[in-house]
Amino acid sequence: MKITLLTVGKTDRDWVRQGLDIYLSRLKHYIPFSLTEIPELKNVSAFTKEQIKIKEGSLILKNIRPNDEVILLDERGKMFTSIEFASLIKDRMDYASRDIVFVIGGAYGFSEEVYSRANSKISLSKMTFSHQMVRTIFAEQLYRAFTIIKGEPYHHE
Repeated sequence: MKITLLTVGKTDRDWVRQGLDIYLSRLKHYIPFSLTEIPELKNVSAFTKEQIKIKEGSLILKNIRPNDEVILLDERGKMFTSIEFASLIKDRMDYASRDIVFVIGGAYGFSEEVYSRANSKISLSKMTFSHQMVRTIFAEQLYRAFTIIKGEPYHHE
């Protein structure tokens, strides 16, 4: 099993990239992990929000294989504690052979086609974060989940 974080747009803030890189390097000690960044659409001022979601959705779906488990990071998704999220990851590792693709959409969310393809949705918070910051926050939570699974002293209850 491997895990991919699929995002719309590049991580172009240096401080966000530095934080993200810290957790990406740590994650590689636990599981094969990759980050796939889909380039942002160009010349979108002529498009509606729905057209943008559809175009981004098409690009997202091109990066997902038929057997992948797709989990959207979505404000309407289920919220987990860090312990519960670790349990979710452990269950997938123990009982599923499929690769997991976590997806962070663009500024307007996901198209209906992406929602239809998704196996589940999770939410990191009731609060809204920038799409740049969510990458680092998610990577940290995934790293935290693996330290919980391994019984390492990173997470404190």
